[in-house]
Amino acid sequence: MRFVGIDPSSKTGFVAMDDNGIVLKQKELTGIGSKDPKRMTTLIDEIIAHVRPGDIICIEGFPFDTQKAMFAGGLHHGIRNELYKRKVPYYEVAPNSVKKYVNVTGWVGEPGSKKRLKGPEKKKVVMKAVEEHFGFAHESDNVVDAYILAEIAKVLFSRKRPWLPYQHEVIETVLNPNSKAKAKKKA
Repeated sequence: MRFVGIDPSSKTGFVAMDDNGIVLKQKELTGIGSKDPKRMTTLIDEIIAHVRPGDIICIEGFPFDTQKAMFAGGLHHGIRNELYKRKVPYYEVAPNSVKKYVNVTGWVGEPGSKKRLKGPEKKKVVMKAVEEHFGFAHESDNVVDAYILAEIAKVLFSRKRPWLPYQHEVIETVLNPNSKAKAKKKA
């Protein structure tokens, strides 16, 4: 059994680990060329070539603020379509939940003087948090995000409650995605 994390972007992070948490594959996938639809099509094919029947998969959800929305939407849908055609189920994890799983909120500092982390600065904080939580390091922030997703997949399969409250919140949100929306409507 493998637990797989997929972080879709023009440089897609892919991680597969076994049930002991040993990383079997860690790659950044890019497809062929720089022009679409060839780049997107070959990237989707490359991602799917690494997926095996029986994998427990977590894929990062759609990004909300991307400069390349058309590419991101096409890639995200393309991956999901290919998984569906192969009858490979997956869990979707919101981008903020991926960061939350390692206790990164996107803010630093004390209340009243907090600063929002953006871009490379936020990615470095996430990479450091993953190394501190799990001892995993990689030069690609996409692969690091995919690692977090693989860790989430492992917990979702085992149904063991994570030790840390913020991780438990993420797992609950993935398992019951509408419960948060319902709570907001009632408020």
